[in-house]
Amino acid sequence: MKQGFIVPVYRHGKTACGIVQRLAGIGLPVILIDDGNEAETQTALFECAEKTNGVFLVRLEKNSGKGAAVIEGLKKAAQLGITHALQIDADGQHDAGRINFFLEESARFPDKIICGYPEFDESAPKSRVTGRKISTFWGAIVTLSLENKDMLCGFRVYPVDASLKASKNIFFDKRMGFDSEILVRLYWKNVLPVFHPIKVIYPQDGVSNFNVVRDNVRISWVFTRLFFGMLFRVPLLIARKIKRRKKK
Repeated sequence: MKQGFIVPVYRHGKTACGIVQRLAGIGLPVILIDDGNEAETQTALFECAEKTNGVFLVRLEKNSGKGAAVIEGLKKAAQLGITHALQIDADGQHDAGRINFFLEESARFPDKIICGYPEFDESAPKSRVTGRKISTFWGAIVTLSLENKDMLCGFRVYPVDASLKASKNIFFDKRMGFDSEILVRLYWKNVLPVFHPIKVIYPQDGVSNFNVVRDNVRISWVFTRLFFGMLFRVPLLIARKIKRRKKK
């Protein structure tokens, strides 16, 4: 096992470098993804990568979305021989104090995806909290399981090879639907999740890339596609569920 980090960045140049430097201090490779940012942020990310040991900068020519950025990060991770990559958002919302614990859990369960289960404070917009509940409901439908406790939190340790294979579907969503779709498709491939709580904050001066209308419509479309994909997999999902119960 070789672990590392993936940090996709779009419009979060002010907070990204501090996060990257903290990650680099752990002594593992950090893959920094410039997702088609404007010139000022491009320069900031380039300078951050230049002055920080162990940071590898990948630049996308135009903004391609959260999913596309993470997938490019996974490809770079594979090139570097990284087998498990912790993805953390660049906006500073996730509790970085949980990083070592999640890496340890990944070492314990290398065949699984280690996922954050968000613990919100009063700063969390009600629309986001409600949206997560709805996505979790549909996550249970398309996997025939209650194992996926959250579909949207980006704080995860991905098994690199399995995640790249799962993302090769031609219809795979490469924007805000990515977090949900990758979790479902990994589950379909029998890469099961392990969830642990992580504190999530929404700073008043924070920059959000989430568009409530556009991205909720996109996520709804993702679950519509996955629902029909699930119908073909019902016998397999039920058989796996029965097999796991017998092992307990």
